[in-house]
Amino acid sequence: MSYLQIVYASRPLGYDPAILLSILFQSRANNAQAQITGCLLCRDDIYLQLLEGPAHSVRRIYGKIVQDDRHVDVTELVRQTASERIFGKWAMRDDPFQSWMWTRAEVDAGVVKKVPPDEVLGVFRRLAQDMPGSGD
Repeated sequence: MSYLQIVYASRPLGYDPAILLSILFQSRANNAQAQITGCLLCRDDIYLQLLEGPAHSVRRIYGKIVQDDRHVDVTELVRQTASERIFGKWAMRDDPFQSWMWTRAEVDAGVVKKVPPDEVLGVFRRLAQDMPGSGD
């Protein structure tokens, strides 16, 4: 089976813990229904999210994210097909940036738009390796 993976970055508008919990709660319910898995890395200056699953479902959810006013400057970083999921058991895993690697200054300077796709995916692969039950 083949899956579509999309990774995007955006800046949160009005970030606070309550908004994040709302996003995670809504994402987990919607993604489970659409057979989408993934991971959301979030900080008050950036969201970095991997979505993976059936191509039509991933494209539909990503289209909603692009239109969501809680996201500013949505930038697609990776779009590829893959034979297996990175977060196969997680409707939406989150990480409070315990594993984060870019400073706020680097984000402000536009590092997100300069990082090669393999490096972006590497962030999620490393995180998945540290968690039981991530893959297919």
